[in-house]
Amino acid sequence: MGLDKLLGLGQTALELGLVNSLTVLALFLSYAMLNVCDLSTDGCYTLGAAVGALVAISGHPWLSIPAAMLAGSFAGFITATLQMRMGVQSLLAGIVVNTALYSVNMGLTGNRATLNMNKVDTVFSFSKGLLRDTPLSGQSVLLVMALAVLLVVLFLCFFLRTKLGLAIRATGSNPDMVKSSSINPVFTTTVGLCISNAFTALSGCLMAQQQKNYDVNMGSGMVTVALASLLIGGILFSKRKNIPLRTVCVVIGAFLFRLVYALALRLNMPAFMLKIVSSVIVVIAISGSYMKEQFPLFVRRFRAQKEVRP
Repeated sequence: MGLDKLLGLGQTALELGLVNSLTVLALFLSYAMLNVCDLSTDGCYTLGAAVGALVAISGHPWLSIPAAMLAGSFAGFITATLQMRMGVQSLLAGIVVNTALYSVNMGLTGNRATLNMNKVDTVFSFSKGLLRDTPLSGQSVLLVMALAVLLVVLFLCFFLRTKLGLAIRATGSNPDMVKSSSINPVFTTTVGLCISNAFTALSGCLMAQQQKNYDVNMGSGMVTVALASLLIGGILFSKRKNIPLRTVCVVIGAFLFRLVYALALRLNMPAFMLKIVSSVIVVIAISGSYMKEQFPLFVRRFRAQKEVRP
């Protein structure tokens, strides 16, 4: 593999990693901070892509970003309502909303599974025009995604230090203590899931506009990708405890995951095998710390058995 191909591979992985890191940051808020496993990620990602594509097609590409985030926050509100006000378990609430969002997405697009955006102005085409005749003219996609990730990271770093952000973190750590402290866990969970799903929808919106295409199945498996990226960032940089470094580690984890994906495709691995790659990465990330602790015990047990044998 030549240097040019290697650099191109790295840039592709970086661009995809950045846009997917928005979903990973959303999962960081809901799963790591709020301690809620939200399985509506796949449908919410597609919802953001659908709303973003429709608004961009109507001639308002910049308006597509807040529109997609608003739609995603509404999906998070429904998930939180099912969980906190109707007694539905968090996993089941996410599954129910994710299933319902498929019909919602099809209804929004007029029962069309795909939307072609080749002749549609997007935030990337506008940024490309702004950067024309500059040294950064070929990096418009990377710059837009990097700016979006930077804004989300700065927002999380600031928000999680506010009173409401600390209440959300406390809700995830010890909900019983939160109730005794006169903090409403229903409100904090609702706010957390609304913000989380807004970031997920933003990720889908940017992905659809970058690819110039919307597909109703484009969010399939996104929760696995986000979880794997989150765990990779957490394991590689587990000693980092403060929020800014943890969010940066999450972004790095998303990039590393996409880099593995890109290398797998470069090695001519069939596309249908990528789901197995995602599953294997999740298993390794989850069981890695446990296996690391168990390995010395296994070695000692093996040596003891070897000494007992005649």
